[in-house]
Amino acid sequence: MSRILVTVPELSATEGGLAGHYEVDGRPLDFKRCRLDTPQPELVELLQGYDIVVAGGEQYTADVFQGAPQLRHVARFGVGYDAIDLKAATTHRVAVTTTPGTNHWAVADHAFGLILAIAHGIGRYSRDVRSGVWQKHRGIDVSGKTIGIVGLGLIGRDMVKRAAGFNMTILAHEPEPQQDFVDAHGIELVAFDDLLRRSDFVTLHMPLSAATAGIIDATKLKLMKPTAYFINTARGALVDEAALYNALSSGSIAGAGLDCFTEEPPEDRRFLELDNVVITPHCASSTDGSWKACGDMVARNIQQFLRGERPDGLVNTDVFATR
Repeated sequence: MSRILVTVPELSATEGGLAGHYEVDGRPLDFKRCRLDTPQPELVELLQGYDIVVAGGEQYTADVFQGAPQLRHVARFGVGYDAIDLKAATTHRVAVTTTPGTNHWAVADHAFGLILAIAHGIGRYSRDVRSGVWQKHRGIDVSGKTIGIVGLGLIGRDMVKRAAGFNMTILAHEPEPQQDFVDAHGIELVAFDDLLRRSDFVTLHMPLSAATAGIIDATKLKLMKPTAYFINTARGALVDEAALYNALSSGSIAGAGLDCFTEEPPEDRRFLELDNVVITPHCASSTDGSWKACGDMVARNIQQFLRGERPDGLVNTDVFATR
């Protein structure tokens, strides 16, 4: 019988995530937490004896697949798979699945929450009041401003709907837009540089790839207005963090709302000292509804895999093509 390991730190056998799926097709789940920076030898040791792993954000490299030859399925609890070497997984005939469509509303809610928090100074007010300071600062309106949405996938499209409720002018940059959606919501599609120049709020909603890594660098940040705010709930590596820190500390841009960093927790502690930044711990998708949807899809992916069917969330389709 196949054995299933769960490494996601936030999940346990008694709460969250897999929403009651404490066994899948009669197979119990073993919970052994991993960190994002779990050393490769430690991860390899954890994986011994397991055919399937419900994975968090730990790194699955070629060495991991080489050291765990019995592994047949990495079922990501989430949408991204940039921590997994897909080529190596396919070479070792390990199926990789994700849970698309299970958290887009939650991430959009969080991203818009960051917009409101940084524009109104909510984080600063909370710190001041807790430290005994009762003082007003002048924030800025969100209603009626211009938002620039980089990427019109599920999350980006949900951001459009939220921005419309605030009567915002909506700019977007998307190489392959759904034109019906664009027309129905009055979106102005623009070049990336034009979006950066014109937006009061720039929010990133694109996957991390070789083509998008570092897409926000010093040159791009200089295009933004000094009154503009930058929001990132996608991936930290999309941004040159040193350039972003310089832009924030120098006043080149007004502020930022950040839910992700290249290294998590961030190694550069200087961001924590900036009053014009709101930081959250890569938690945009961590809601009751999204976790239930994600857990349900993880269980479905595993069930389909065990039945020899192609899982709905399969990423490396070549694995099943060779079966």
